[in-house]
This record gives sequence, structure tokens and C-alpha cells, in this order.
Amino acid sequence: MKDDFHFLVIGQFPLFIDVKENLVFVCLGGGRTLFTRVNRLLIPLPKPKQPDPNGAAAVQELLGGKFGEMSTLNNYMFQSHNFRNKRKLKPFYDLVASITAEELGHVELVATTINLMLEGVTSPAPPDATPLGNTKDLRNSYHYIVNAQTALVGDSMGRPWTGDNVFNSGNLVLDLLHNFFLECGARTHKMRVYQMTDNPVARELIGYLLVRGGVHVLAYAKALEIATGVDVTKLVPIPSLENRAFETTRKFEAEGVHRKLYTFSANDYKDVSMIWKGRHPEDGGRLEVIQGAPPGAPVPDLDNVPEEFAPGISQEDFMEIAKRLQRSAGIKLEG
Repeated sequence: MKDDFHFLVIGQFPLFIDVKENLVFVCLGGGRTLFTRVNRLLIPLPKPKQPDPNGAAAVQELLGGKFGEMSTLNNYMFQSHNFRNKRKLKPFYDLVASITAEELGHVELVATTINLMLEGVTSPAPPDATPLGNTKDLRNSYHYIVNAQTALVGDSMGRPWTGDNVFNSGNLVLDLLHNFFLECGARTHKMRVYQMTDNPVARELIGYLLVRGGVHVLAYAKALEIATGVDVTKLVPIPSLENRAFETTRKFEAEGVHRKLYTFSANDYKDVSMIWKGRHPEDGGRLEVIQGAPPGAPVPDLDNVPEEFAPGISQEDFMEIAKRLQRSAGIKLEG
């Protein structure tokens, strides 16, 4: 993709879109980049050999449950947006902001896992053949009625995620303490869902999230110790960060993933290194701040599901769209 630059106005706000190579930078008001999105998953996910709809329903808890990734993302995102005295308390702000960006990747990773587990639940057939008939007795019928066999913004029982799960008191120590316990609760739920399903994609996901969640538990504990002088891991010795009982965590720990904290920014949030330093309590390895993001892996391309009318674009529609895009790009059509 060539470098390009575009200017739009949305309402009263100028929006600048800067395209460089394979990255898209969106800036509100022509200022600094707000968010950068790369078309990669945090880790590669295996494709299941068979669908697992009830396993996918259980994994929904890790997305839209009270302690799911939607909650960790939105807690940290709003805390970072609303953070007071960012300059004076910059190491703490940098920590919450960096973890916010990672949580966005976790949301995508869990949603993709659910999508892969739902592939192949139904088969194409005429409407009168009842192609969705086998779904009515599955645990989460929303997957088939509402979302065309993809992830829901809800928990394992189909309840929608709510902003009531966001805690943002404005008090630094109180918010950090809340985040520590939020990560502890999230870890507990991951361990339980791991034991509910042996689906390979679910276990790959949970193994990674257990390791990365352990990073966040330790990071918030370190931040609290700096802010208060109290070692919260000794005051409240939960949870154990021991992961060896979970087979899919081992390769990530062998790669040192449990000792790395990513800034998810090329140049910003460097002062997180004032908090994330020293040795890991489990193996004694040196903690490391990585400026930027993990290399990532390709995002799976979900197949057409005609019995769900998704995406609802026929071959004829696709050819017409292709012609319109060619005309828009100034490419002369043959014939």
C-alpha cells in the first residue's frame, strides 16, 4: 500500500487519515496519533477440526463476563482517558495506558477463538429444510439468531456486557487496587473455563491469557507497592501465578512471555519501565519492557455462511462490487 493522506470532516471535527505501508493512523483534529491498528492477532490460533458450540458458549464468559476482556479493556481505557496529573504521575499513567492497548488485542483474540469454535455448526440448505434446526437446543441460541454464528458482546449465559462493570474512582491507589483484584478474578475464570473444554483453540487462547494476565497482576502489584510502600502480594497472597499445571502456558513461559510488558507504541509510554523492572517472582528472570507490540499472527478469514445470510454477498454481487471499485480507482474495464 502506498503512503497516502486524506482529510475528512465529521461534524465539527477535522479527521486526518494517514496511510503508511500497511498501517492506518487516525488523528482527530490533526494532532498526534490516537490509535494504531495492525491487522494481526497477538498469537496464531489453531483451527479446530470440528465445531464446539457449547465450548464457545463457555468461552463467552472470558469476553463479556464481569471479569472478561471487555471489562478489563473498558476499566483501563476509561481510567487512562480520565487520568489526572498525567505528567506528575506518568509511570502509573503509562502502565494503565499500555495495558489498555493490550486488552483491545485480547478482546479480538477471544472473539476470534469463539468464531473459530462456531465454524461448521450448521450446513447450507434451503430454508424449508430447517438448516438451523440443530441450534435450538444448544446453550446459546443468540449465536445463531443474532450474530450469524460469531462472538457476542455478552457472557456465557447470553447476558450483554454492561458499562456497570467499569470502575473508575479517580483515586490512583483505589483504581490500581481494583485493577489488581480484577486481574485476579479474571485469572480464576480463565482457569475454570480451561477445565471445562479440551478444545485446542480454546486452550491455546487461555494458555496465552493466563500468562499475560499474570503479567498484569504483577504489574499492578508493583505499581501499588511504589504508590503505597505495601507489597500487596504478601498482604493478600492471591492468586498464585504458577502456570505449569496448564499445558498450553508452558511454551509461552519458555519464550519469556511472562516477563515482558509491551507499550504498544513506537515512542510513548516509556516511563512504564520505572515500574516494570527487577526480577520475576516465579523464575527470577529479568523483567523487560518492549517498546512496541508483539509480531503477531494472521487474522483468520471466516467462511461464508449462506444459511445465516452472512455476509449476504452473492458471486454476482461481488463481481458488481469489483467493477465499481475498479471504476473508482480509475482502472479501465475490459469488454
